[in-house]
Amino acid sequence: MSTDIKINRPTPIDLTERPAFYDANSNLVTTMNNLEEGKVVLIRSFYSNGLNLLKELHVHLKKKLPNTTYQEQQVYRDTYRKMSHLILLEIVQNQLEVKKAPSIGWLEKLYPDVSEFHLPLPLIQGLNSSWQWFKKGISIPVLRNKIHPYYGVYFPTRFEHLEVFDTYLERYEGPKKAAFDVGTGSGVLALQMLKYSFQKVFATDVNPNAIIGLTEFMGDTKLSRKIELDHAPLFGKFDQPAELIVFNPPWLPASQDVEGLDQAIYYKEDLFPSFFEGAKERLAEGGKLVILFSNIAQITEVTKEHPIEKELAENDRFQLERCFKKRVNSASEKTKRDPHWRDQEEVELWELQHK
Repeated sequence: MSTDIKINRPTPIDLTERPAFYDANSNLVTTMNNLEEGKVVLIRSFYSNGLNLLKELHVHLKKKLPNTTYQEQQVYRDTYRKMSHLILLEIVQNQLEVKKAPSIGWLEKLYPDVSEFHLPLPLIQGLNSSWQWFKKGISIPVLRNKIHPYYGVYFPTRFEHLEVFDTYLERYEGPKKAAFDVGTGSGVLALQMLKYSFQKVFATDVNPNAIIGLTEFMGDTKLSRKIELDHAPLFGKFDQPAELIVFNPPWLPASQDVEGLDQAIYYKEDLFPSFFEGAKERLAEGGKLVILFSNIAQITEVTKEHPIEKELAENDRFQLERCFKKRVNSASEKTKRDPHWRDQEEVELWELQHK
């Protein structure tokens, strides 16, 4: 693995013009006007002042923007994001320069080279949540130990597809010398394969933070000798044959350019053709190609096209061995998003092999 991977972090802002300021005594109408005009607002005194301003921004926008249809919700979210990212906090020596602010370890880990800068409050909130997950760890039902997801790395919050894969591995009777985990993220699939005695897993990811995070997580333990990492798309530098190739791709087609964490959710048009081409070259004779997927794009009518079905119908590379499906759990009643389609959603495990 390359040692000069550049970490993904929120871009530090160096203010060149005097900002507007906001604290408990500020005029709210004036502040909203400043945000509407695209002016930066710097939070002073207490961290809670910033949280209160975000709440007031929601109140302000709900009065101005309809928020019923999907398109209206999209406009609302985009407007909120644009305006909320003008609300900044100052950071000096890795600490927030307001009182009663959380201590966020990422500020020291991600910005060792910057002593004074500013960040938008929503990004600060994201850093704070991510730091709690990283420090406390997250329990995954199919793993013995917690994972500690690095900042900016996708980690699963639903587990049906992992449970299907675990059942598959439990019954797997093929050789276990080498496997691929394409797009490893927080490393859950790779760790599952090691749990079931695979000797070596070659894991790749386009997200540098995934590779940095897993390298740090493994340290000098035996995991570091069993999982070999590469910061690269698809199969990266690894071209050796493997008995099992596993891919948990994004489940929704992209309608625009995607970057950051969205790459774990939305796939570009060329992703699956490129993956299948690379998999054909690396799948050992008699080996298995396993893809974890979902019917979410079809039931939400984002697209009628299923990329795995398309591959099987149009190309002569692989044949279907088995397809396992599992209904997902119902959406929480607390969720604010429309969960009606969850009743129809199924996760899928596709097992293919060479024709």
